[in-house]
Amino acid sequence: MALMLLPLAGWAQEGWSKDWFQNLKIGGYIITEYQYNGKEGAKKNEFSTRLVRLNFQGTVAGEFDFRIQAQLNGMAGSSGGPRIVDAYMEWRRFDFLKVKVGQFKRAFTFENPLHPIDEGFYAYALPVNKLSGMSDRNGCHASNGRDVGLQLQGDFLKVNERNLLHYQVALYNGQGINTGDKDNRKDLIGELWVSPVEGLRIGGSGWTGSYTREGSGTDAQGAAISGKRALGLNRYALSAEYATKSDWNFRGEYIHSQGKAFLNSSESDITVNEALGDKADGWYAGVIAPIKKKVCHAKARYSCYRSMATSGSAQDQYEVGLDYIFLKRVKAQVGYIYVNEHAVNKKYSMVDCQLSVRF
Repeated sequence: MALMLLPLAGWAQEGWSKDWFQNLKIGGYIITEYQYNGKEGAKKNEFSTRLVRLNFQGTVAGEFDFRIQAQLNGMAGSSGGPRIVDAYMEWRRFDFLKVKVGQFKRAFTFENPLHPIDEGFYAYALPVNKLSGMSDRNGCHASNGRDVGLQLQGDFLKVNERNLLHYQVALYNGQGINTGDKDNRKDLIGELWVSPVEGLRIGGSGWTGSYTREGSGTDAQGAAISGKRALGLNRYALSAEYATKSDWNFRGEYIHSQGKAFLNSSESDITVNEALGDKADGWYAGVIAPIKKKVCHAKARYSCYRSMATSGSAQDQYEVGLDYIFLKRVKAQVGYIYVNEHAVNKKYSMVDCQLSVRF
């Protein structure tokens, strides 16, 4: 909070003008949730605060955007506790070349960069959650799909005020948010999409790099080892989305991953989960249909994640739901989710209700 308010203090000092800082905004959002989960052995019936975030953003000297965003909920002292999720500046003088540096969303998949409220469903799709740096398969601490790095992006070939081509290329530490680089190697992520008609974008993204831990554990033969251990990864995503002005939205993606995973969540345990293998994939397809434009929507989505890229390791989710938007900034939604976990032969239902407000 103190870091967010420092620019305001500086703005008031002699020599700083209103023209230097522009469009200063303090905002955020709250998402509260009730969820029932009928999974045998892990039943849940609880109210919770899914997300509480506060952000501070603006423009410097007319061409540098900055943003600081903090997540305030969670257990203190854990990787899922209060933390900075965004902290970056972006130079945006040219449409064809914008330069961003700091901590921000990875340029991987169409869904990962979406705002949690605008994403539309009860949560991000299973393969996006597991393969884009959220609750990642490889064991990286919870990073909300973000990392620290440098990104170039831009738009080309404008026709009728619509750009036909968009690209993003970025170098990241590969260690997730709020942490330094442990192996001095970088992750390279690139994304390209085309927009042949208004509202439609078709493209793909690729990711190559590694995730490193330092500590102790065992090797594949069970012998004790210690030091640094890096797990390489190679991923790609094929993506499509069509969003109309009348509020129809169709979105689907396929994601594939090659690379091993650590066995435990502890950042100091370098034991690899050899049984899991080095391949995973998943896909989803969803539609949001307007009942009343900008007010009420029906939605449906199928999502599948295969932790070993085999049918026996699949988890399927079938979701249907409704939302209602009050006064443009308050949104209520309810969803029913049917889950089939093939690996453990469990089928169960979930009910998720959320109320969100932006300010």
